[in-house]
Amino acid sequence: MRQAATIFIVDDDDAIRDSLQLLLEAAGFRHIRVYDSSRRFLEAATPQPGDCLLLDIRMPDMDGLELQAELNRRGTRLAVIIMTGHADVPIAVRAMKAGAADFIEKPFSEALLLDAVRRAQAHSVELSRQTEEAGETLRRLSTLTARERDVLEGMVAGRPNKVIAYDLGISPRTVEIHRARVMDKMQARSLSGLVRMALAAGVAPEPH
Repeated sequence: MRQAATIFIVDDDDAIRDSLQLLLEAAGFRHIRVYDSSRRFLEAATPQPGDCLLLDIRMPDMDGLELQAELNRRGTRLAVIIMTGHADVPIAVRAMKAGAADFIEKPFSEALLLDAVRRAQAHSVELSRQTEEAGETLRRLSTLTARERDVLEGMVAGRPNKVIAYDLGISPRTVEIHRARVMDKMQARSLSGLVRMALAAGVAPEPH
């Protein structure tokens, strides 16, 4: 696991921040940043893929849910671990629905915390990979001509060349040429791969 990643800790309790930092350092994590408020985190932190955030729910000024919402608004791809008391579990569930990677109840064991951090790092890396892939797919889609996009939608819908040709008012041979160009521009190795890419990028053909 990438232990060079940064672990951010946001909690208004000095003792908790200190104990978490000591625990993580003892486990081999060397890049740890601590903040006593959500606003200080937003002002100073620069999260990268693979980083994760240990976030307390109940804090003055801007609580954990509000910070998470702001990170989502900014498009920050960061794995968030919510730290919560037993009475706050329903709130933590809301945070999970908003994209948090995990939540742990206080008081938690060292093993539970470290396991949550390692899983959150893997989650963060996967989110980054998916974002990069989606961006590349959109870039490739932008290189298609309007007619090639029409043919792509027919392919994604599973329509035979003859049906696509009829729908578009062109010959089946022209459809074959467009299909080859679509496969090439999208860098798809197979039709199934092309369909997966297109669906992931939001290509939704109209029902025939």
